[in-house]
Amino acid sequence: MSALLPANSAAPLASLPRVKPTPLGYKGVLVASLILGSWLGLLTFLLAWYEPDWRTPWPYLLVLVQTHLYTGLFITAHDAMHGVVSPHKRFNNAIGTLTAGLFAYNWFPGMLAKHHAHHRHVATPDDPDFHDGEHPGFLRWFGRFAWNYVTVAQVVLMAVTYNGLKYFFPQPNVIAFWMVPAILATLQLFYFGTYLPHRGEHAPENPHKSRSQLRHHAWAFISCYFFGYHYEHHDQPYLPWWRLWQAKELQGR
Repeated sequence: MSALLPANSAAPLASLPRVKPTPLGYKGVLVASLILGSWLGLLTFLLAWYEPDWRTPWPYLLVLVQTHLYTGLFITAHDAMHGVVSPHKRFNNAIGTLTAGLFAYNWFPGMLAKHHAHHRHVATPDDPDFHDGEHPGFLRWFGRFAWNYVTVAQVVLMAVTYNGLKYFFPQPNVIAFWMVPAILATLQLFYFGTYLPHRGEHAPENPHKSRSQLRHHAWAFISCYFFGYHYEHHDQPYLPWWRLWQAKELQGR
């Protein structure tokens, strides 16, 4: 489990130093393109040309790499929800729609409304990401989370796509490198981006009802694209994922 700042930390959370916003330019588009291109290029190779030897560690490592890139797709869509992929709204939303759709056919406009409801009503009954049971476990919370977000249309489209892909590519490759990474990335995003930061009680001076990983930038990137710096995200939602480490660095912890 990732180390977190305690929920009842005595630090004056509301007065933490902030990173100044800077003009976005096309840096966000470049980062999004890098993630999207890497995901698509690796997936194409793994489906069309790779012959895994499951007796070696390499296929399993590639599953983890593809999982990380799937997570990057969603994080890109998440940044688009905050308008920090492109300064041009239509282009920003188009990238968000594309990357959300490639991640198991998530529908960007619907996710957009729910995510902003999460920010406005964090840890209240009006928060779509929140489990209102007393001390809910991971599986119960994840079940409620999935119920709020997964649609019948998504399941049908995933099934249709799976059957189409296995017609053209080896079925084991489709399962291992297209299906399994999407499932693992979903669990990764929920664990590091919802469950760890928002579970349990939070101090009254914590306005965002969020915890944050302790400062360790390499682990924060590997685990969930710095999304474990979750208090910083809620406090400074104008920062794209690749600048959240700067907010953490200012705190010095």
